[in-house]
Amino acid sequence: MKRILITGALGQIGSELTMKLRETYGSDNVIATDIKMNDSDAVISGPFEIVNVTDVKNMVDVAKKYKVDTVMHLAALLSATAEAKPVFAWNLNMGGLMNALETARELNAQFFTPSSIGAFGPSTPKDNTPQDTIMRPSTMYGVNKVAGELLSDYYFQKFGVDTRGLRFPGLISNVALPGGGTTDYAVEIYYEAVKNGKYTSYIDKGTYMDMMYMPDALNAIVDLMEADPAKLIHRNAFNVTAMSFDPEEIAAEIAKQIPGFNMSYDVDPVRQQIADSWPNSIDATAAKEEWGFKAEYDLAKMTKDMIEKLQHKL
Repeated sequence: MKRILITGALGQIGSELTMKLRETYGSDNVIATDIKMNDSDAVISGPFEIVNVTDVKNMVDVAKKYKVDTVMHLAALLSATAEAKPVFAWNLNMGGLMNALETARELNAQFFTPSSIGAFGPSTPKDNTPQDTIMRPSTMYGVNKVAGELLSDYYFQKFGVDTRGLRFPGLISNVALPGGGTTDYAVEIYYEAVKNGKYTSYIDKGTYMDMMYMPDALNAIVDLMEADPAKLIHRNAFNVTAMSFDPEEIAAEIAKQIPGFNMSYDVDPVRQQIADSWPNSIDATAAKEEWGFKAEYDLAKMTKDMIEKLQHKL
């Protein structure tokens, strides 16, 4: 990676990935793009362009302008939002992905896009979910992710595009607020704990989901993109995870840092149904063996860091 184009650069992953890549590869070599503009660090710290991912000419023109050799496609509608707007989600998520892949093909660029545990469904094994398994999701977001994995494989096999991807669990960040995902409660709970000392969870007690702290997710992206392609068997959908917990466990960990923290429940049936269709825990063996994936943060270490950062921020 020398000159990198990022779509969805102002989203939860993109806002932090942009800054990490600029620190690593140089500010001028990371071109952040999104459909809107703001005054965030991702906009003001280096090149920024307005790009509509549903407009392939727009994307290709910007990529050629900066002579990029890597495309990182992050622009997408997330799980809960996609379920409310399924047609819009299909058009944005799949149309945008196809356009990004075409951009990478035209420029002979390396390509990354994230998949998700949302690609799994109710019939997928729930515990220690294998890398290769049944994938019959029951949400539009999940359908998009499975189709995206297959499409990325197709572009590698058919056109030789160096496509790579990760199946992310829920991502927890102290920088950018989440944007309509089912696992967002695990971010919101920290903000509410620091601000108000309490939180009302829309996910029910006993609901386990895989999670990862954003620093581990960013490192995983860079490590995968820098990995020897000859060693990659599963190119576009590596299971990665750092921890699995339910709402009671994250609340208990927060209470160690914020005594008196209290959590109640007001379950959202739509997001609960999505959460119930996902695995309790997933197996990241393939990522570890093929390119050395390793997570540094567990629930305790992440909670301590999140609360320290948010107390300073808020």
